[in-house]
Amino acid sequence: MVEAVAIRRANRTDLDAVRVIYNEGIEDRVATLNLDPKSADDVADWWTQHDERFAVIVATQSGAVVGWASLNRFSHRCAHSSIADLSVYVARYYRGKGIGYALLQRLADEARHGGFRKIVLHALNANEHGKRLYRKAGFREVGVFEEHGLLDGKLVDVVAMERLLR
Repeated sequence: MVEAVAIRRANRTDLDAVRVIYNEGIEDRVATLNLDPKSADDVADWWTQHDERFAVIVATQSGAVVGWASLNRFSHRCAHSSIADLSVYVARYYRGKGIGYALLQRLADEARHGGFRKIVLHALNANEHGKRLYRKAGFREVGVFEEHGLLDGKLVDVVAMERLLR
């Protein structure tokens, strides 16, 4: 029997699990252009950029954090104050089990509650699993930035995607 996954707002005690899961994403080279693992201090600094509006949520199973997602500031320009950028990461063992989708659905609810009208993301264009997940969650591809980032010495393309929160 598969145990249900619970999704809730993150708290400071979740930060080590968030760091471990994010560092798996860095190591796997499919979800971020970051190359260096994040320290506890790095994640604590990142945490200070989030509040009631810029939510961080976690998925838990048997009390353990198995995934997380966040709404991040898209821009400091007031014209973009109703647009959020997102991050979503799932622990390796739990990928492909619907946790990322559940996190994205809850994050959309959090975004609506926070007064956002749109969520955007940028993903490695070669990440077909991620793009399939985002499309399933209601995102559409806006375009591809060619040779937009450097990953392990190679230029990679980055896709921009958006979801309008109607």
